[in-house]
Amino acid sequence: MARIRKRSIQLSKLCSFACCRSSSQDEHAQIGQKGYSRVVYCNEPDSQEQIRLRYRGNYVSTTKYTAVNFIPKSLFEQFRRVANIYFLVVACVSFSPLAPYSAPSIILPLVVVIGATMAKEGVEDWRRNLQDIEANNRKVEVYDKSSCSFRQTKWKDLRVGDLVKVCKDEYFPADLLLLSSSYEDVVCYVETMNLDGETNLKLKHALNVTSFYSSAESLKEFRAVIKCEDPNEHLYSFIGTLYFDCQQYSLSPQQILLRDSKLKNTEYIFGVVIFTGHDTKVMQNATDPPSKRTKIERRMDRIIYVLFSTLILVSFIGSLFFGIETNNDLSGGNYTRWYLRPDKTTVFFDPRRPAVAAFLHCLTGLMLYGYLIPISLYVSIEICKVLQSIFINQDQAMYDEEMDRPAHARTSNLNEELGQVHTILSDKTGTLTCNSMEFVKCSIAGTLYGRGMTEVEIALARKRGEQLTEQAPIDASESKKSIKGFNFRDERIMDGKWVSEPQSDVIQKFFRVLATCHTAVPEVMGPDEIMYEAESPDEAAFVIAAREVGFEFFARNQTSIKLRELDPTSGIRVDRVYELLHVLEFSSARKRMSVIVKNPENQLLLLAKGADSVIFERLSKEGRAYEERTKEHIEKYSEAGLRTMAVAYRELDNDEYKTWEQEFLKAKTSVSADRDVLMDELACQIERDLILLGATAVEDKLQKGVPGCIDKLARAGIGIWVLTGDKRGTAINIGYACSLLRHGMKQIVITLELPEILAQEKEGDKEAIAEASLNSIKLQILKAKSQVTEESSTEFGLIIDGKSLTYAMDKNLVNSFMDLAMRCATVICCRSSPKQKAVITRLVKSVTGRTTLAIGDGANDVGMLQEADIGVGISGVEGMQAVMASDFAIAQFRFLERLLLVHGHWCYRRISMMICYFFYKNITFGFTLFWFEAYTSFSGQPAYNDWYMSCYNVFFTSLPVIALGVFDQDVSARLCLKHPLLYQEGVRNILFNWPRILGWMFNGLLSSIIIYFLTTNSITGPAFRKDGQVADYSVLGVTMYTCVVWTVNCQMALSINYFTWIQHLFIWGSIAFWYIFLVVYGSIPPTLSTTAYKVLVEACAPSILYWLTTLLVVIAALLPLLSYRAFQIRFRPMEHDRIQIQRRRPESTEYDATQRRLSESSEARTSSELPSEVRIRIDNLKASSKRKN
Repeated sequence: MARIRKRSIQLSKLCSFACCRSSSQDEHAQIGQKGYSRVVYCNEPDSQEQIRLRYRGNYVSTTKYTAVNFIPKSLFEQFRRVANIYFLVVACVSFSPLAPYSAPSIILPLVVVIGATMAKEGVEDWRRNLQDIEANNRKVEVYDKSSCSFRQTKWKDLRVGDLVKVCKDEYFPADLLLLSSSYEDVVCYVETMNLDGETNLKLKHALNVTSFYSSAESLKEFRAVIKCEDPNEHLYSFIGTLYFDCQQYSLSPQQILLRDSKLKNTEYIFGVVIFTGHDTKVMQNATDPPSKRTKIERRMDRIIYVLFSTLILVSFIGSLFFGIETNNDLSGGNYTRWYLRPDKTTVFFDPRRPAVAAFLHCLTGLMLYGYLIPISLYVSIEICKVLQSIFINQDQAMYDEEMDRPAHARTSNLNEELGQVHTILSDKTGTLTCNSMEFVKCSIAGTLYGRGMTEVEIALARKRGEQLTEQAPIDASESKKSIKGFNFRDERIMDGKWVSEPQSDVIQKFFRVLATCHTAVPEVMGPDEIMYEAESPDEAAFVIAAREVGFEFFARNQTSIKLRELDPTSGIRVDRVYELLHVLEFSSARKRMSVIVKNPENQLLLLAKGADSVIFERLSKEGRAYEERTKEHIEKYSEAGLRTMAVAYRELDNDEYKTWEQEFLKAKTSVSADRDVLMDELACQIERDLILLGATAVEDKLQKGVPGCIDKLARAGIGIWVLTGDKRGTAINIGYACSLLRHGMKQIVITLELPEILAQEKEGDKEAIAEASLNSIKLQILKAKSQVTEESSTEFGLIIDGKSLTYAMDKNLVNSFMDLAMRCATVICCRSSPKQKAVITRLVKSVTGRTTLAIGDGANDVGMLQEADIGVGISGVEGMQAVMASDFAIAQFRFLERLLLVHGHWCYRRISMMICYFFYKNITFGFTLFWFEAYTSFSGQPAYNDWYMSCYNVFFTSLPVIALGVFDQDVSARLCLKHPLLYQEGVRNILFNWPRILGWMFNGLLSSIIIYFLTTNSITGPAFRKDGQVADYSVLGVTMYTCVVWTVNCQMALSINYFTWIQHLFIWGSIAFWYIFLVVYGSIPPTLSTTAYKVLVEACAPSILYWLTTLLVVIAALLPLLSYRAFQIRFRPMEHDRIQIQRRRPESTEYDATQRRLSESSEARTSSELPSEVRIRIDNLKASSKRKN
């Protein structure tokens, strides 16, 4: 792209493209005050003045740890968990005589678990460190005054004040002030993907005064001082002053190049380093996202406290009975249990001090029964969640081929929360729609142009039962070729035929505005092929539309825009150059954009486009000729789900313009805090008395599969809220098109567009308006709640606009409003601001107490995503900022269906089952110790060898539970999607509620009773060995431990629904490993193996009683679970049980009919158990499906 410019043109003529010298010293009053104290000596980084300021270097570290603090800081992180603190205390006390087992046997498992977690943290941090090393060692060219040339140095060695040269496609190493570039008009193009996720190029420009420093030789004498704001996180603002050649020049963000953004379409730039390292704006923004914990994790903490309480209670009971027994040893001066030699005992067993002995025994019990607390629970859950995240990332069904983007779990902490979502809060544009704007229709001089019907118009016609008025949808047009951003067809306009229209002059002005009123940059790709880099898809669509109609924008520089137009008189295409004087840019507050240009006829024109509400109020009396008809057309376009924008212009008087320009430039160059306010006020002064030309209508198509996805999520009982900035009519019709609003659903509309409110607004009394608005909203909410209560069997959709929402969130009304909203199947909040989105999300989360999921694609959705329990970002057209703030990222909205109904359901079920099983197996093991201690008069003697106990959680039972947490599936992915009601198991928390948890704990208690008493009664009486010896302490311990290992692993096998070879390997391998361990450990000399010495080889294995006891005990211990599951499946089946039964049923017609009746009655019973609003929603969806069929 060629850019040609004469040096004589003054850059101060532009608003957006230049900054000018200040006319007053007073305007720089903020510089030097608090927050504005940074001083940079350009090209003098070695000067004493610069060195004394001691600014940070350019070395950047994003790691959590350093080599020095890794061990202490990581240990601190690990011991923030209550369970780990407990095991640390136990490990310390294990060196004392109080310990019932040897110290190494308790220290080793703790070291393994803590070490594994620390290693995981260390590996993750090391990867971040490698990224830091790569970034810090990148090369950049720095100016060397001694040789008057640039030399390469590392990023980390840059200093404040250095002059650098950055070449095309390189990243900026620090925050720089742009001095000059390879272009004549000292501009450059910047890609800010790494900062804000935006893919569109940004245009930056240098001050005119530094534009002449374009070579290494010229930089030798360059000296200047920059005084500016202190380091801060504001990416889009900068206040500073350049002191150069005894003059002051105001600096703005247009001259600042931020670290980690990339130079594009520019050969090179020269810049001076202002902020380095952690002072740069990108690093100032590098804050940790808000910490989110799942509801299961929070409940798990409470279960740990319950187990701690159980541990204390059991220890207290044991010590109490021990104290009584010890006290009874001394009776009438005689020793009852004389064989224990209580006359020669220590303080731990002293009949003369039974209270002290009981207290010390309580401490021993706290260590002995510590196996009630699962030491490996946390690390096992972390491993499972990481592996679950990998499966989400690699799911081919959530891979978008067009964008080449898979799903991405950006955190593994919230996997199970995906299976418990109660309410989804969604953005519309770019989330439900493609955010790929296409120019489809327009209204010019009160005449409609554009053929065909949009998807929303077709859905609306079908809803009303009308016949389609157009022969084909817009997409069915037979065009020469598909043009991105342009889907317009009308023979009256295209191919130059607009010149024959009655209002051809207005049509010409209309498309000239579209071709010039923008900040897009053309890039010539080849002969007759131009691409546009625009700040938004809307803007690109307007420029493309103007080009296709015959007003081709093909070149621009800082002072001019060039169009190639069709001359109506001669009928040939001519080039026209418009001198660009000012650009008054678009903002969400202004809702409009305008440019001031001088055309070839030397006329001063202000060209404007913006929201119709803003443009209409700025029209002159003479400029309202087409107002009524244009409003009607805009309303029609809104009903069709199109995004509208009004187009107007004004011819400026030369004297008026000069007066305004002086005031505007004065405000522009001010560095006072109210500079932006002054500029807005002055922009409003010139943007008046406009003449309306017409309105545009662009279509943001629904994404593929959105209606089906929303329908499936609604069938799963999930409430859906849409928070959008669109008009009410547009939002409602989009709602119908994507199945948010359904046939048979009654609408509740809360609005302030009422005659009495409009009358108050005309009077202008703000207090009266506020009071009347509040009362009106209150009455509407009360009336709506009454309607919902009376028609309890009807499904409702609530629609409210942003203005009404402001009053509905009043502290006296918010509870009533949220109560109403929660009773509606769908809620649409239109005209809502980004702040309102975040506030609503917080309210829904706090009022319902259930899991909320927010999904969006733009920077305006970040607050909402971070506020929700789960944030899902869509990597769409608006960039990656939403993705960077999200917990999960997907490419299309339709993938949310699989993310929740499949992965969410599986992860919730896996984690719930895994935690319950963890507590079950530890209670089973821990209470066998308690029963044995009771059998031994609460002596504190453990039933098992020290190393048996240490290896229980680490080797013999840990891998099967991890396999459960990673691989188990109650039903397949296809059946999860076919039966969305299955998702209610997670929403209602059926698998991890207190009855379920206590049931598993009771099962563990029951298993421990069966194992202990059946084992002791089976082997302690008769002869155990061939030589007639009975079972001793070591044999009893091994037999009981064998039964525990078999029982808990077989319970796992019974609980698994989906077997893989990995699960078989882990379950049966864990049991086999127990026998291998016994053989190996038992072969070690008895000084180390103690009671395990050859106990299996010589005592247990040859005895048939050992094997028969194991078989009997394991079967008996499994019977309670088998009986319960048989009863449950037969009489109270869960949703997944019914699905499994249907999947396995025979192909007999009679059997099918019977099972269908059973299924229907069972489904009816399940439906009756659901919350009323969910039941109504599902019933209405079924009725809607029948009507469609």
